[in-house]
Amino acid sequence: MVYGAECWAIHKHHEQKLHTCEMKMLRWAAGVTRLDKVHNEHIRGSYKVAPITDKIKESRMRWYGHVMRRDEDHVVKKALSLPDSKRGRGRPLATWRSTISKDLKQAQLNEETTQDRPIWRMRTRRADPK
Repeated sequence: MVYGAECWAIHKHHEQKLHTCEMKMLRWAAGVTRLDKVHNEHIRGSYKVAPITDKIKESRMRWYGHVMRRDEDHVVKKALSLPDSKRGRGRPLATWRSTISKDLKQAQLNEETTQDRPIWRMRTRRADPK
């Protein structure tokens, strides 16, 4: 369901749809319907899985760290430094770069941290709840 999610510029409504789909799958696996009035947190806790949005953020940050540790002449790293196109009127579209900068700000990280792989991995990894 989240194959290639590290490259998505995800919106709130996409996150909501993924969360809904994930909970439907977990409820189906547990044999619980919505009529049973079991809270999502209880179902998620019984399977010990983290929310899908957290896992997407983790994979996006992991991929970003991987790209930033590449050589300066690597194609993907060059593509990240391409200038943005001139935009039209209205609110700018969400880009992958804006999404990752929001994630970095939320996690209180900076680009220099990506160069130290063990620290980057420790700071960005989200374990499933126990």
